Amino acid sequence: MKKTPKSLRLQIGLFGRTNVGKSSFLNLVAGQDVAITSPVPGTTTDVVEKTMELLPVGPVVFLDTAGLDDASELGSLRVKKTHKIFDRSDVIVLLTEAGRWNEYEDMVLAQADTRGIPVIVCVNKIDANPPSEEFICAVKEKAKRVILVSSIDNKNRDSYVNPLKKHLLDVCPEDYLSPPPLIGDLIPKNGLAVLIVPIDKEAPKGRIILPQVHTIRDCLDHRQAALVVNEVEYKGVLAKLRSLPDIAVCDSQVVDRMVDDTPENMPCTTFSILFARSKGDLAELAKGAAALHSLKAGDRVLIAESCSHHPIEDDIGRVKIPRWLKKFTGGDVSIDACAGRDFPEDLTQYKIIIHCGGCMITRREMLSRIEKARTAKIPITNYGLAVSVFQGVIQRTLSPFPGAMDAYLKNLH
Repeated sequence: MKKTPKSLRLQIGLFGRTNVGKSSFLNLVAGQDVAITSPVPGTTTDVVEKTMELLPVGPVVFLDTAGLDDASELGSLRVKKTHKIFDRSDVIVLLTEAGRWNEYEDMVLAQADTRGIPVIVCVNKIDANPPSEEFICAVKEKAKRVILVSSIDNKNRDSYVNPLKKHLLDVCPEDYLSPPPLIGDLIPKNGLAVLIVPIDKEAPKGRIILPQVHTIRDCLDHRQAALVVNEVEYKGVLAKLRSLPDIAVCDSQVVDRMVDDTPENMPCTTFSILFARSKGDLAELAKGAAALHSLKAGDRVLIAESCSHHPIEDDIGRVKIPRWLKKFTGGDVSIDACAGRDFPEDLTQYKIIIHCGGCMITRREMLSRIEKARTAKIPITNYGLAVSVFQGVIQRTLSPFPGAMDAYLKNLH
């Protein structure tokens, strides 16, 4: 992997009214023209994403949104997309200009406060309209972090970008600077994890898929060893070892075989369950897994994927899980699928949500989806937990996580 995936970058949402200079500000920070700028309101019609290394902050993604006061014919659709960026943002940069502050800016602060997202206010266009001390003081009463910017003053770029970097370092979420481990805290230093990696149609030639790459890297970061095998050779490799590994982790699609081949006194789980903990709330997702036992024929289920890959012939989300659901419930269930960031606004129509591991979205966005499901009182679980329930091995794959196991058992009906 030559580049940091977007899901591991700090997500910075740029908000503000139309023509306040959001795209110009993005170009200033990037040091290049990455967004179209124009004095015509509504030039930014969709979210513009710009990934960069913003040292010393690190890898970031700027999300340039359409104006919140867009009154054009397509304005309502643009604003709707803009509002979705609240769920993705780790930090919000709110652009305004001298003398302009009313319900739009207050709404952004209110949305950010509800979600616990830090806000940096940029008073833009100070070259054409210098703000008064009274205005600056008024803004600082509303937001702690304020910088003054002229987005067209490239000669003095550092004087604008450096204060932004300082504020970003101050407000970086803890899970960005020290992300929750995938596997590193489950085994001792110098310990050994066996990673069971099937080579199937979803693994492009010459590569393995992202969750497996992340797990290997996490082992290395924690000074642990990773032994990578496929499901066919796993049992034979175990027999060759002098002592048992500290844990086995497999792709969910071979979890039944892994459990059969793993000694009872050896912990085991799946890559998807590791991501359920690192990206989201494992106890809540385990609680949701218990609700699978209450499903019956005719219930409506949402299969949610965070990536937008083209489904393959035996795709786990579009083919295998629906097949296992049908067998598990003893009849047909109604299944809807969503991919990428097309997460439905109305979740009340579903009996349960089965989400992928979430390796392509941020922890904040995954937690936001879990919170939306909790608010709607709809159980949510993930692929690894669901497949473990379908295969009757959930208590083995949750064995490394006592709190999640307790949540699952308490919610069994």
